[in-house]
Amino acid sequence: MRLKGCGGCGRAPLRTGSDPGEATEDKEQRFLSTAEAAALERELLEDYRFGRQQLVELCGHASAVAVTKAQAPSLPLLRASVSPPEQEGILSPVPLTLLCFPLLALSWKQRMVLVLCGPEQNGAVGLVCARHLRDYEPTIFYPTRSLDPLHQGLTTQCEKMDIPFLSHLPTEVQLISNAYGLVVDAVVGPDVEPGEVGVPCTCALATLKLLSIPLVSLDIPSGMPGGGGTSGPGGLVLGLGDRRRRGGRAAALPDVLVSLAAPKRCAGRFSGRHHFVAGRFVPDDVRRKFALRLPSYTGTDCVVAL
Repeated sequence: MRLKGCGGCGRAPLRTGSDPGEATEDKEQRFLSTAEAAALERELLEDYRFGRQQLVELCGHASAVAVTKAQAPSLPLLRASVSPPEQEGILSPVPLTLLCFPLLALSWKQRMVLVLCGPEQNGAVGLVCARHLRDYEPTIFYPTRSLDPLHQGLTTQCEKMDIPFLSHLPTEVQLISNAYGLVVDAVVGPDVEPGEVGVPCTCALATLKLLSIPLVSLDIPSGMPGGGGTSGPGGLVLGLGDRRRRGGRAAALPDVLVSLAAPKRCAGRFSGRHHFVAGRFVPDDVRRKFALRLPSYTGTDCVVAL
């Protein structure tokens, strides 16, 4: 798998260290450049003999876990709180301030999660993420399908598990906002221009800019250039740190960022609600080699919040 970076190398304050008992206040979190992310991947594939499909599965599962950790209480409790079933759309007494994604506001039978997948590696991670979010009634929009056998196999798995695929994405933004509780962005990786993934994906990114429901981006927001900031034509991010409303969500910024393996440079300017790292599988020797000073993973958790 290509755990792509987004150019350059940066540092930002970190609250906790990667080793228990280690002094953390003076530690800094390191963001990987494109070259460093590629080198880390080579370590995993060549030296540690990870398989490409194995890494995609690990990242996709961890991304799904991050989505569930970014909201509380759990889905079964949310469903139990709406009773009887005919009272669809009725809010429970649970304060919405406890929720990152206000799933309680959705009617009983509405689809809850929309996963947008592109034809590159981020799209493969998105397909796995959708499969692991089955309890959240996911729907997948995968307009430009890859001929890669890995993508084809993951697509078959989702289809045989009765996860629906949209044939087209509604252009009327309100229809999406009414039908889903959140959107997962797995469209464009950092080394791919939005225009290279086909017109349907480019149009999907334009639609995402107008959404008012929460957005989760995998690894980096789709279309973000190497240095962060304003994206290229058709990209998702309009400007990191710019929280002005532009016809819907705040400058099309993600509410949640899930960094795969390690944070990339663009993560240093992320200003959303939650930032998770899905890198439990990265061996300690590799973390030390690349000076990844990250919080410790609790128990068997596959993600950690920054």
